[in-house]
Amino acid sequence: MRELKKRIGLIETMKSGKGFTLVETMIAVTILTFAVAGPLFTASRAIIAAQIARDQLTASYLAQEGIEYVRAMRDNEYLVAYRAGGADISNTAWNAFLNNEPSDASAITECRSPKICTLDPVQNTTVPLTPCPDNVCIEPLYLMDNGTTNIYTQQKNLGGVATPFTRTIQAIDVSPDDERIVSTVSWVFHGISYSVTVNDHLTPWQ
Repeated sequence: MRELKKRIGLIETMKSGKGFTLVETMIAVTILTFAVAGPLFTASRAIIAAQIARDQLTASYLAQEGIEYVRAMRDNEYLVAYRAGGADISNTAWNAFLNNEPSDASAITECRSPKICTLDPVQNTTVPLTPCPDNVCIEPLYLMDNGTTNIYTQQKNLGGVATPFTRTIQAIDVSPDDERIVSTVSWVFHGISYSVTVNDHLTPWQ
């Protein structure tokens, strides 16, 4: 009898609207899901945007580093010509920088458009530029901690950590006294390709 009264009471409660139907429960769960999923999606997109911004900042520094190294190559040729002496030090240094004449220390002739090179100052401090086979540069940069600063290199055997970045250098003739240097850093993040390019114009020392 007591059990029968409980069942009758439960039926009366459901009839009076005090309980939840299955449809109402499903609607409530759906609303709660959207309420939680919205902020989670926003947070996820914010994290991805922060990671992309971090990579873009790193890539811009690496691209600028490429320009600085090529400029240092030109300056080094001037110092070599200055020590050797002569009547036209500026043109001598400029020709050496462009065409391996008269020295072969740091010319960019192998990187002149349409050719491209990689730049790895750790590999060889005298000639850091290496032509890319078939103009395809796929060797990534490795981040190496030498104890005092972080250095990016293409030498995986130095214990560096692989990064998604690849760097290329290209020289474009603008005029006999103007060489445009293009430094490009590329990487892939979440299946999307990104790149940062820095341009600079180098001229002879006068």
